[in-house]
Amino acid sequence: MKLYDLTLSGNCYKARLFLSLIGQPVELVPVDLLKGEHKRPPFLSLNPRGQVPVLVDGDVRVVDSQAILVYLARRYADERWFPLDAQRQADIVGWLSFAANEMHHGPATARLGRVFGRPIDAALAESRALAAMQLLEQQLSEHAWLAGTDTPTLADVAVYPYAGLAGEGGVDLASYPAVRAWCSRIRELPGYVGMPGLE
Repeated sequence: MKLYDLTLSGNCYKARLFLSLIGQPVELVPVDLLKGEHKRPPFLSLNPRGQVPVLVDGDVRVVDSQAILVYLARRYADERWFPLDAQRQADIVGWLSFAANEMHHGPATARLGRVFGRPIDAALAESRALAAMQLLEQQLSEHAWLAGTDTPTLADVAVYPYAGLAGEGGVDLASYPAVRAWCSRIRELPGYVGMPGLE
């Protein structure tokens, strides 16, 4: 199994984190985004979108971090990460969508501007980041885990990276005690691995 990866990417980190949490070995293949490797062959033959991460598992190729989490959960993890119950699955998929939308357009984009110097609408990204973090704080002040379960699920793995890295985008995590407590619970999980900014 190979994961085409960028160390500083929160989306790549989701996949690395989950693989470690479930004890699944993987070969990491670095992709040099600064040199545009992701926008040229042969990488485009793996993912025509020109984005990381990409998971290759034998003859199976999966693109998009949320899709990779679902694939790994169904193929290699026990059911608690992505339960078969329809209501639980709906709850988890709702948070996967939140990770791809609110967290991406808020905290992740704000971080992209501050850390990587990419041109963004900083005021819009900050506004969206604060709104996303407030929603997280509300949910996590009522539940230990995002999907309302007794144990972590894919929802937590998907949302955690850019929530934990929100400070790099200018969001003061001191204002979100429930989010900080949740981040601590995730860091205490067996198999947890960090990334720069989330050690």
